[in-house]
Amino acid sequence: MRLQEAKRDYYRRTAKKEGFRSRAAYKLLEINNSYHIIMKGMYVVDLGCAPGGWLQVASKVVGQNGKVLGVDLRSVDPLPNVVFIQGAVDDNFLAENILNTMGRKVNVLLSDVAPNVSGVWQLDHARQISLTQNAVSIAEQILVKNGSAVLKAFEGDMFNELRDELKKKFNRVHLYKPSSSRKASSEMYLVCLGYNGS
Repeated sequence: MRLQEAKRDYYRRTAKKEGFRSRAAYKLLEINNSYHIIMKGMYVVDLGCAPGGWLQVASKVVGQNGKVLGVDLRSVDPLPNVVFIQGAVDDNFLAENILNTMGRKVNVLLSDVAPNVSGVWQLDHARQISLTQNAVSIAEQILVKNGSAVLKAFEGDMFNELRDELKKKFNRVHLYKPSSSRKASSEMYLVCLGYNGS
């Protein structure tokens, strides 16, 4: 077994043992350990949340005084302290729906959205960046000033443009590749801190 496969197996086994719905939970745990974006009492929205690994992490961190909302096209089995909206990130009414459900603007927006991969790299990259741009548009409508966002993006021709756009909207933008990501994967996370509200 190659090292990469062994690592993937390790995270999958550990996720099962620790009760996480997906090994993706470890990506958010790593990011949060590095940047402390999610804290007790916060309101958090997770776009592209199925099957719910990130929701589990966020819910545990925010505790009873916080609130977590997940959005996905696929349904998600209920979780404590988590509200779910079945919908798409390109729905023009999603931001309004989120604000109505949460009752206020939120501290953190998470986006792990990805298209169904076709295998045609340029197409998959363009579709994923488009989904992330939808997530950015939602962030602008629902984030409090100085709020944070974690956005997945596929590396490629359009990546730098997305990063530069985010640098205008947030005080700091860090690129982060969790160790639980596959090494060959082109996914990168943009950790955006200090939303400037403009």
